[in-house]
Amino acid sequence: MSNTIKTGLKLVAIAGLTFSIAACATPKPPPPAPTSIAEPTAPPPEYTPPTQGPVSESPSAAIPGSMQDFVISAGDRVFFDTDAYTIRPDAADILSKQADWLARYPAVRVRVEGNCDERGTREYNFALGARRANSVRDFLVAHGVDGARIATVSYGKERPIDPGDDESAWSKNRNGHTQITDGAQ
Repeated sequence: MSNTIKTGLKLVAIAGLTFSIAACATPKPPPPAPTSIAEPTAPPPEYTPPTQGPVSESPSAAIPGSMQDFVISAGDRVFFDTDAYTIRPDAADILSKQADWLARYPAVRVRVEGNCDERGTREYNFALGARRANSVRDFLVAHGVDGARIATVSYGKERPIDPGDDESAWSKNRNGHTQITDGAQ
């Protein structure tokens, strides 16, 4: 192709691009027309909102049997002391509520996730996380939940909920998290 044709094609392409950009531009609205001052008239009628049926007492309440209901009614996480996997008294209260909730919804299956803080080796924390998950599972089974409905997994220190590097963060990361996996609304 000759340089003249190439140059002509470039100019046509540039012109087409310029035209398409100009066609997409939004024109400015015209200035408002001058208004005349009118004599005051009667005030507009007072606004009356439309009537509606009764509103439930808690419109944002969780659907019974849902994950949100589980978290609100029972709690989904218990915490452990450093290097420990025994159920603390505060955790026993939460796990009792979890067992009661699971008894109301027998089709629900859960996974208990054992978690640790960042201290210790990866292998140690995986083993400790597994012991924590099994402690939660054993508590739930002892309180009437069918063990076949409960899976366990250890995440060790791989899934911290608080990325901090102090006791406040570590205490949050030493937990057993009960996650609904099937059968919830």
